[in-house]
Amino acid sequence: MYRAAITGTGVFTPPEQITNAELVTAFNAYVDLQNARNAEAIAAGDVDALEYSSEAFIEKASGIQSRYVMDKSGILDPEVMHPQLRQRSDDEPGIMAEMALKAARQALDKAGKTASDVDAVICAASNMERAYPAVAIEIQQLLGIKGFAFDMNVACSSATFGIQAAADMVRSGSIRSALVVNPEICSGHLEWRDRDCHFIFGDVATATLIERKEDASGPCFEILSTRCATEFSNNIRNNNGYLRRSRPDGVADRRDMQFMQNGRKVFKEVLPMVSQHIADHMAAEHIETDALKRLWLHQANKAMNDFIGKKVLGRTPEGNEQPNILQDYANTSSAGSIIAFSQNSDDMKDGETGLICSFGAGYSVGSVLLRRHS
Repeated sequence: MYRAAITGTGVFTPPEQITNAELVTAFNAYVDLQNARNAEAIAAGDVDALEYSSEAFIEKASGIQSRYVMDKSGILDPEVMHPQLRQRSDDEPGIMAEMALKAARQALDKAGKTASDVDAVICAASNMERAYPAVAIEIQQLLGIKGFAFDMNVACSSATFGIQAAADMVRSGSIRSALVVNPEICSGHLEWRDRDCHFIFGDVATATLIERKEDASGPCFEILSTRCATEFSNNIRNNNGYLRRSRPDGVADRRDMQFMQNGRKVFKEVLPMVSQHIADHMAAEHIETDALKRLWLHQANKAMNDFIGKKVLGRTPEGNEQPNILQDYANTSSAGSIIAFSQNSDDMKDGETGLICSFGAGYSVGSVLLRRHS
């Protein structure tokens, strides 16, 4: 058995950013348009008037202040309210592969490696832009990597599940290294016209290089242990898919074809599940609470992270013990915990231990225990 390690990470951040103020202005303009169009039905009591959103509501509900997106103009147009991404020909790189490519190259550069050093590519994300061929194989081809590639989807836990799959292959000796890439165009599956969730998501791509520890050419994080768990729930769901046109009652604009969430139940059910999962993982590896120097959590909601951090550490996390990035990026699904790790790990000292954890639809939860080696 070999020891696996994370030797490089990369983050591609889209150039366009939407602040809460911009988002609220666009949303409230949409509300005015819809209420005007439905004025008679509203007056008759047949339709409820839509309510305004506000910056204060968004920040209190989530801790989010802004988000990056692949297209800003369509989202902020009250007549459109979704990203507008150019249809590419089959001979052009797909948009997800293009995003992943930029993050992957950063990860390789940070690790001091090239495509020739990589044996496998895993594209792990909450949504894929097509059913096949696998986006991972396209990324593999664009990078010039020999070997194999495949896609996987465990919603917001995709990155940690991907890391476990890669680490297991490295440990077994079947490969020497793998790139786990997480291109997330979350703006595409968000209903921007829904006040309860229009602020939640942003776009990004992350990449993680996992290698045999002995092959690391610089500082790295040894993967001490990985643990994954799933439990079925409908409380976070998206019903879109290739069978959409086959439904007898198919409607082009069905609400459940986008992100759906029962927020109250998610809070109530996911928080205990994640907190216990982390505690059990640490106990199994004989990691004491005081020895855990960093928690890189899924970036969905500040209140959720604050609860988990306090539950795991037995106190309110101090300083940079539990870094949050969602105030700038919003929820980027599987990529969030990897952004937090990539941007808040270089300062850790030799021998210090940290844990990456992501959780979401499924329910699913994945955790990765790491130890820094300089």
